[in-house]
Order: sequence, then C-alpha cells, then structure tokens
Amino acid sequence: MPGAVVRASRLRLRESVILPLHSQTMPLPLVIGYHLVWTGYGWWLPNDPRGSMSHVLRCDLLAELGKLHYGRKKVQPASRIIRDFFKNSEALLRFPVLTFTDRDIRCIANAFEEEIAGQRYTCYACAMMPDHVHILIRKHKHPAEEMIRNLQRASHLALRREGLVDLEHPVWGGPGWKVFLDCPEDVWRTVKYIQDNPINARLPAQSWSFVKEYDDWPLHPGHDPNSPYARRLRSGREG
Repeated sequence: MPGAVVRASRLRLRESVILPLHSQTMPLPLVIGYHLVWTGYGWWLPNDPRGSMSHVLRCDLLAELGKLHYGRKKVQPASRIIRDFFKNSEALLRFPVLTFTDRDIRCIANAFEEEIAGQRYTCYACAMMPDHVHILIRKHKHPAEEMIRNLQRASHLALRREGLVDLEHPVWGGPGWKVFLDCPEDVWRTVKYIQDNPINARLPAQSWSFVKEYDDWPLHPGHDPNSPYARRLRSGREG
C-alpha cells in the first residue's frame, strides 16, 4: 500500500473521532447505534499527541516521546506534530507497524461476516482501511466495548489461522473508540462518512455482504409508533 495513501488515511482517522456523541435535537440521548473505530497495531499509541483511551504507558522508551493524555484532546495538534511522533515511534515499537494488505482485509471481512451473523448484530456500514476500521452497528444487547472485542478477536484469530500475521505480532492497536448515535439522521450521516472513507483515500469503494442498507430504524416502515424509541425520537423533534 503506498505510503501516501496510508498517511492520508491516518490524518482522516484524526478527524473520525470528532463526530458528536449525540444529536443536539434530542432532549436526552437515546442510543440507537454505535460508530466503532479502532486501529491496526502501531497506528495509535497510548501517548499519541492526539490523546488516547489508554491509562497506562508500559514501554519506557515510548515515554520519551511524550506524556500520556487520557481521552481525545480538545485542541488537536498540527499534522506535522502527528507525523513526527509517528516517525519517531516506529523505531521504538517491539513489532513493525501493521499495514493491512488487500488479502488481509478480505480475511478480516470474512471474520466480521461470521461474527456478525453469530452474534446477530445488524451492521449498516463498514470500511476497512490499511490502518484502521470503521463499523456502524445497531443497538444490541452487547455494549459497544464487547462488540469491538468480539470483532477484534474473530479477525485476529482469522489472520493468524491464514498465516497472514505472525503468531506473536499484535494485530489491533487497542480498544478503540465508540460514538453514540441517537437518531436516524446521525446514522445516515455516519453511513455516508464511513462509505466515503476509502474513496477519500483514493481507494476503491467497499461493499460487504454483511452490511445491511439502513431503513430508518427504529422509525422504519412498519415500526410500532408507540415504542419507547419512537416516542422519544418524536418528542425530541416536536420539542
């Protein structure tokens, strides 16, 4: 994968967690879906200058590159600072940064398909990039963190089973992020954002068999107009 494509993808990932946690039209958030994002190994470190979801930095060498900041920083660093951090960190990692090839991505997609079917998730969008993943899943009995764990586990086992990743080499770069979506407008906007990810990186558009076309759930045709979701969404719009 050309380095320029991966760098562009990484900078777009910088923007992907800016999405609002919930719609401003709702008096109280009512989650109907999750935009889940996580990176391949080495692409987002605990002390990344953008902030991270890590509480601990276990490598003393990496500590020399900067302090750990839990959560996304309100003021984001310039692209130059991110590039310099990434360049300096590569030599300090125990394993090479993992960039997914087309074959890797097909393997990950197959693992996702099996896991989504097995867990009975409903997926409305998915983009698998050379360095990170975006996936939109409808509200489910599993919390977002468990969905990420299940998809990460299924895919890293598949990559090892196919001999695409060394048994000791980490596949994923951490627990990732979740963005709560609380109305159909949020879902539609996020579906487009995810679909545009490969195109904006000058990669082919992606189409996956496990992705279902969004139908305005929970306001889809035939829905119960008196369901808790429908009543709350209506009250938010009418208020």
